[in-house]
Amino acid sequence: MAKNKAQTGKQAVTQSTGPMDTALLERIVKLMTANDLNTVDVRDGDKRVILKRGAVVGPTVYASPGYSSGAHASQAGLATGMSSGASSAGVSTATASEDASLIPIKSPMVGTFYSAATPEAKAFVTVGTQIDEDTDVCIIEAMKVFNNIKAETRGTITKVLATNGQTVEFGQPLFLVKQ
Repeated sequence: MAKNKAQTGKQAVTQSTGPMDTALLERIVKLMTANDLNTVDVRDGDKRVILKRGAVVGPTVYASPGYSSGAHASQAGLATGMSSGASSAGVSTATASEDASLIPIKSPMVGTFYSAATPEAKAFVTVGTQIDEDTDVCIIEAMKVFNNIKAETRGTITKVLATNGQTVEFGQPLFLVKQ
């Protein structure tokens, strides 16, 4: 028998001789729910249990309209509103050659993109803004820390690829700059 139960008064105490004590797991899940916890890591000697609750989130794919390279060029052309009747070879050639001379400013971290310091403030940069290496181009919030992002290049902003409040990934292009 995998479990031995001993009665002590009105409460049943469960001792497990198997790999997991399901009653203990059920109690932990109830505690997680009652205290609005999403992760619990319990260690007892060489045993360890990690419980996570909430929605399962898969990888998120972001498309940056107007900026693309290689095989994704025809998809980006369709995403920016070009008619589906245009030849895909023409779309990818036009987009690739147009963007080849542009330098992307990429996100240095995962977080939430903000174009201005406050919702009421003017955006740090817009299309046509002249920038240099020390120009703040946006803020990315990561783990409740607001990080000012520098341009790290000189030129003119030609495209803004992220929208205010959008979640951005590491390495995702945020702006395109013409030098």
